[in-house]
Amino acid sequence: MSAWLTSISSRRLLTRAATSVANKTSTTSTSTTTRTLYSSHSAGRTTSYARALFRSFSSGSDNDDISAMDEPRESMAFDVLIVGGGPAGLAASIKLKQLCLEHDYDLSVCVIDKGSEIGAHILSGNVFDPKAMHELFPQWDGTDSSNPHWTEVFQESQGSYATPVHHDQFQLLTESGSSFTIPNMLLPSQLHNEGNYILSLSQLCRWLATEAEELGVEIYPGFAASEVLLMDDDASHGKGSVKGIATRDVGIAKDGTPKSTFERGVELHARQTLFAEGARGSCSEFLMDHFGLRNGVQTQTYGLGIKEVWQVPDEVFQKGLVQHTLGFPLQSSPMDDVFGGTFLYHQEPNLVLAGLVVGLDYKNPYLNPYKEFQKWKSHPEVRKHFEGGTCIAYGARVLNEGGFHAIPKVTFPGGALVGCAAGFLNAVKIKGSHTALKSGMLAAEAVFEGLKEDQEHEPVVETGELSESYIPKEMTSYTKKLEDSWVYDELYQVRNCHQAFSKWGVGGGLIYTGLATHITKGKEPWTLEHNIRDADCTGKADKFEEKEYPAPDGKLTFDLLTNLQRSGTYHEDDQPAHLRIKPELADIPKHTSLQVFAGPEQRFCPAAVYEYVDNEGSEDPKKKLVINAQNCVHCKCCSIKMPDEYINWTVPEGGGGPQYQVM
Repeated sequence: MSAWLTSISSRRLLTRAATSVANKTSTTSTSTTTRTLYSSHSAGRTTSYARALFRSFSSGSDNDDISAMDEPRESMAFDVLIVGGGPAGLAASIKLKQLCLEHDYDLSVCVIDKGSEIGAHILSGNVFDPKAMHELFPQWDGTDSSNPHWTEVFQESQGSYATPVHHDQFQLLTESGSSFTIPNMLLPSQLHNEGNYILSLSQLCRWLATEAEELGVEIYPGFAASEVLLMDDDASHGKGSVKGIATRDVGIAKDGTPKSTFERGVELHARQTLFAEGARGSCSEFLMDHFGLRNGVQTQTYGLGIKEVWQVPDEVFQKGLVQHTLGFPLQSSPMDDVFGGTFLYHQEPNLVLAGLVVGLDYKNPYLNPYKEFQKWKSHPEVRKHFEGGTCIAYGARVLNEGGFHAIPKVTFPGGALVGCAAGFLNAVKIKGSHTALKSGMLAAEAVFEGLKEDQEHEPVVETGELSESYIPKEMTSYTKKLEDSWVYDELYQVRNCHQAFSKWGVGGGLIYTGLATHITKGKEPWTLEHNIRDADCTGKADKFEEKEYPAPDGKLTFDLLTNLQRSGTYHEDDQPAHLRIKPELADIPKHTSLQVFAGPEQRFCPAAVYEYVDNEGSEDPKKKLVINAQNCVHCKCCSIKMPDEYINWTVPEGGGGPQYQVM
């Protein structure tokens, strides 16, 4: 193994990053066969250890600023590169290293993440189905009394609890303040939570990262993948095989010029690159368009999840309570077509995790998801859970809701999509972490088998560089593994359910879901279609009445900017905005969004990024759009719900964005 690879095998050995520079630089290489077809022009603000490491791969320059930005990037090579440090990416890295140990065949594995630390951009409900976890760590599945359970290992590592679900209820809330509990026997089996755990997914990912590092995975948070690198080869029918990614240049001012802190990005090459960016990842979206991975499948549809975490007194805390609701405030009758509901979970030692999820295919442009969430907390059946408590965290993230029929082709030459980058969330079960973990494990198996069978090229772990003759292969066995797994079986059983809600509203959707989950289990001799983008579902403002919401009281309900502070969101101010109006759609925010749809971006954004203000100093009476990109919590909602999807969501400097701790 090359010197620089051995010297950075553990992220926690911070001092090695600076002292091993000389050893590392001797093994770097650049390639002239790489062409960049996608760029989001973003950069990485990093933690000190990783920044010192990557700076060692950037040579100094005496040229002027412009030429510095045009200098070739240095490169690092790995056998497997994983973009995204969420459950899917980390599970893939762990499984790869487990297979290496099992077969005595080593591969270098690297995980990068745009968050300042692993877990900083991870948000989920989360009631966790441990099925995949037991498969990933069978020694900790509880069947061997001589080994601890994975929940104990997790708690010892992170000081965070995985609380067993003790009480599970589903309620219908009314506007009058009443509530009706649906008996569990009438609910789909996939909504039953016996054997599941309430936990923080951001904390779980931090634990998975420590386990991955102990196995030899190299993990670098604070680095945003801004470009997909493609090779010119004959094996990909003119599309180019994926060779890896490039990180964003660091230190570019708002005007596009380099600052004194400027550093060129680094190319990360790999024999296989797995994209685990989560829902609506920028690189993943490029790959789906470039390789036509969505051809022949239904249009993906999304939900927006908004979440708060509260600390509550002991007399209010109900250990292991899981409560989901429909009705108030999103629906007032069975005919309503707003898909969504709420969750409320009690996690040890004294936390209440509360949130609302609304389908982004809603029609009313005046609907404000954040204010609907605040309004929900005022219901008598809900507010009692927060009595005497303190809100300590806030965040938001989109999730895939299209289900089985919206899963794209998951492989392409040189890599694959895993987890929510592909879209394996089970909307009926209200869970996706378990399927994300499993998809990462299956991708790891396929990649390991494919690379081990390749006798023509030595592993990068032995040579420190990617062979010039190497042409990335497409690991199609990953698709077969998915199709044969419980992931596809679980999603197939509810394959038409979300489409039923879109077609017939909440009442019809519930009836169909009951039929599918109790009787047909996906074997209906028909397929319900849904091929409309969420952006195109928004109705014209003149067809709706403006919605009024109660003013926040500052104790139970909060104004948005106050809550935004609880997300820890930070971006370097002096950098180009990462939220960009697509040039070909520049007229939409000027002449269409406000005039036709009443400016819905002012309402659906859960971070107050978008606002229309008076065009002062101009003879143009029209209001102008202001983009407060520094507020962005990276939920990706704007890239989905904007009229005609006029925003291009690109990554900002690495390390920017929310700093979630208990989400």
